[in-house]
Amino acid sequence: MFGPGREYNFTRPNEKGEYEIAEGISSAVFRTVLDYYKTGIINCPDGISIPDLRDTCDYLCINFDFNTIKCQDLSALLHELSNDGAHKQFDSYLEELILPIMVDSARKGERECHIVVLTDEDTVDWDEDHPPPMGEEYSQILYSSKLYRFFKYIENRDVAKAVLKERGLKNIRIGIEGYPTCKEKVKRRPGGRSEVIYNYVQRPFIQMSWEKEEGKSRHVDFQCVRSKSLTNLVTVGDDVSEDHEVIMHHPPQVDELDRLNAPFSQMVFNDVPD
Repeated sequence: MFGPGREYNFTRPNEKGEYEIAEGISSAVFRTVLDYYKTGIINCPDGISIPDLRDTCDYLCINFDFNTIKCQDLSALLHELSNDGAHKQFDSYLEELILPIMVDSARKGERECHIVVLTDEDTVDWDEDHPPPMGEEYSQILYSSKLYRFFKYIENRDVAKAVLKERGLKNIRIGIEGYPTCKEKVKRRPGGRSEVIYNYVQRPFIQMSWEKEEGKSRHVDFQCVRSKSLTNLVTVGDDVSEDHEVIMHHPPQVDELDRLNAPFSQMVFNDVPD
């Protein structure tokens, strides 16, 4: 707790060279923890918050596990142990299953990723002529029954969000959504148009972003140009008559995708005929 070898040594001396410990820890919790230094076991009495006890054990570098903690409220104890296990488990899933998909997206120039987790038994069979109309073709598919079971619990999804945030990712969303697997039937609409009805299954999804200039990418500066037509632009620099007014602006730096996505009425076309 006080040694220089700790990677995140949060214990610092004050101006007198004294170490102040147990700041913010209630006397009841601290009294309970003192048993550990006598017997190696913490007997948690009724009325003591297990999360507070957990924070105190982390602060005092005491292992928080079933060999150390004995309490009546098994639900709260198991919840904390599950959080520990979920954190370690998701770290493994992130490195083995999720990160390779993110790297593949990054190599294609993408700066975000939307992954749908299917079970090992799921099959995806879309009609090539009539794919689903919701943009699922832009989602990445990950077949993993174990990750599917992991995301079944909302507490695990919260732990996964915390892990991804710790790793520097942004705009993290984890939840359950409907995903089309195969076509169920085909309906004929008036005029001969076909509509494919797909079978949807509820599956976990995970979405995150690593874009640095997120705000700038979504900001568009539209150029305003006011001019009267000129038949010969060569004479602009030498002799411009008084009845010709030309305002030249340095073109703003606008992302090409933003330009294409802008409403047609807001677009400015700067092409001047030769």
